[in-house]
Amino acid sequence: MTAAAAIMPERAGAEYRKAITAGTIGNVLEWYDFGVYGYLVPTLSALFFPGGDPTVALLSTFAVFGVGFVMRPVGSIVFGIYGDRYGRRAALSAVIFVMAIATFAMGCLPTYAQAGVLGPVLLVVVRLFQGLSAGGEWGGSTSYIVEFAPQQRRGFFGSWQLVGVGGGFLLGSLTAALLNSGLSQADKLAWGWRLPFLLGITVGIVGAYLRWRLSDTPKFAELAEKHAVSEAPLAEAFREYPRETLLGFGITLHNTVAYYIALVYMTSFMQTAGKLPQATALWINTSCLALFVLLLPLMGWISDRIGRRPPLIFSCIGYIVLGYPFFLMSSSGSVGLTLLSQFLMIVLYVPYAGACPAFYAEIFPTRVRYTALSIGYNIAVAVFGGFAPFIATWLVKGTGSNYAPAIYVIAAAVVTLIILLRTRETAFEPLR
Repeated sequence: MTAAAAIMPERAGAEYRKAITAGTIGNVLEWYDFGVYGYLVPTLSALFFPGGDPTVALLSTFAVFGVGFVMRPVGSIVFGIYGDRYGRRAALSAVIFVMAIATFAMGCLPTYAQAGVLGPVLLVVVRLFQGLSAGGEWGGSTSYIVEFAPQQRRGFFGSWQLVGVGGGFLLGSLTAALLNSGLSQADKLAWGWRLPFLLGITVGIVGAYLRWRLSDTPKFAELAEKHAVSEAPLAEAFREYPRETLLGFGITLHNTVAYYIALVYMTSFMQTAGKLPQATALWINTSCLALFVLLLPLMGWISDRIGRRPPLIFSCIGYIVLGYPFFLMSSSGSVGLTLLSQFLMIVLYVPYAGACPAFYAEIFPTRVRYTALSIGYNIAVAVFGGFAPFIATWLVKGTGSNYAPAIYVIAAAVVTLIILLRTRETAFEPLR
C-alpha cells in the first residue's frame, strides 16, 4: 500500500485540516518576521540612514529591504534541494528557525547613532539571512499544502498558502500600527521599534514546534517508498523542465510587483505623496490586508471550478486598466480616495493570489517541485518584487511625478498577461 493510499477516508479530513493549519500558521509566523521591516521603513530610515534628504534615506532603507530578496534564489536552491531529497517537513522546519534568529538579531542591532556605519552594515547582514530563509519558504509551503490536497480542491487548499503570507504581513502591519498609535515618537525611536523584531524568537519556537509535528506529504512519501526521490533536483529541474521553470518566472512578474507595491510600498507612498499620517496609512493598509486574507479561500475555490487561467488573466487586465488611477487616488491626500484605491488594488489582485499557488505546483512534478518552483519564483521576486518599493520610489524622484510607479505596475501585468494567454490550463489534470 502506498503512503497516499494509507490515509483512510475517515482520517482524510483530519489530515487535511492538520496540513492546512500547520502550513498556514507556520507561514504567518515566517512572513510576519520578514514583512514587519517594510512597515517600519520610515522609522528605520531615521535610525539607520540619517541625513539631510529624507527621500535618500527612504531609498536607502528600501534598498536594504530589497537586499533581503537577493538571497532568496540562494535559499530556494539550498532548501529546495534539501526538501526534494529529504522531505518538505524537515526543510520547512529549518526555514522558520533561520528566520526567527535573524529577526530577533535585528531587534538587537545598534543604530547609526550608536555604532556609526556598523549599524547599517549589520542591518544588511541580517536582511540577507532573512532572505535566505524566505527563499525556502514560499515554494516549500506551496508544495506541502497542494500535495496534500484532493485533485478537485487544489485551488482552495493552495489559497491557504497565501492566507499564511497575507496573514503574516497583516500581523506585521497591525503590530506597526499599534506601535505608532501607542507610543510617542521619542519612545518609538528610542526602544519601541525593537519590540516587533524581538518577538521573532517566540515566533520561531512556535513555528518550529508546529512543523516538526507534521507528517510529510503523501506524494513525497510515495516517492520515498519507491526510492524514486531525485538525487540531483537542481540539475534535473534545469535539464528536464527548463520551460516550466521559465514559466514560473514569467507568471511571477505580475504576482510579485502587484503584491509588494499594493501591500508594502503603498503604505509609504500614502505618507510621502498623499501626506497622510503614518498611523493612518498603516491602519488603511491593515484593513485592506484583512480583506485580502478573507477573500483568498473564495478565490481558490472559484479557480477549482472555472480553472486557474481566468482569474489570473482577469487580475492582469485589471491592473493594466487601473494602474494609473491607483496612484492618482492614493496621492490625493484624501483618506476616502486612498482607502478606495487600496481596496481596488486588493480586489483586483486577490484573484491572482488565490489561484496561483495551485497553478505553480501543477506546473512541476513532485520529484523536483520544491526546487524548480522555488527557483523560478524567487528569481523573479528578487529582481522585480523585492526592489519594487525601491524602483517605485526612484521613479517618483527621477521623474518628479507621483504617478510614475504606475508604469512599472502596468508593464509587469502586460508581460504576465501575454505569457498566460499562451499557457495551458492545469486545474483539471492530475498532479504530476
